[in-house]
Amino acid sequence: QVQLVESGGGLVQPGGSLRLSCAASGSGFSIRVMSWYRQTPGKQRELVASITSGGSTNYASSVKGQFTISRDNVKNTVYLQMNSLKPEDTAVYYCNVEGRYGLRPRTYYYWGQGTQVTVSS
Repeated sequence: QVQLVESGGGLVQPGGSLRLSCAASGSGFSIRVMSWYRQTPGKQRELVASITSGGSTNYASSVKGQFTISRDNVKNTVYLQMNSLKPEDTAVYYCNVEGRYGLRPRTYYYWGQGTQVTVSS
């Protein structure tokens, strides 16, 4: 089992910045992809950004140039730097990791508990 602990959410004014962190712990699990998703009430959870173990990144078109995802493979931690925040970025942000246990072929996915980001004046 993998545990994900998220931090860094909160209330910020429009135009401000926040940095989210998500630390993964669990033995024997090889993380391949780390991602951030977000969800607002009544809407589906959407992918914000993802990063592979090799450092390849993918962003939702709505956050390109505004958010930056990065990871520390030693600490098994993924970060989301969010700049120039807008009220429409308000959501619960969830961390997700994808990986495998040893040589087993099955891929596992784990979710964090979510952290609230509110952009408001």
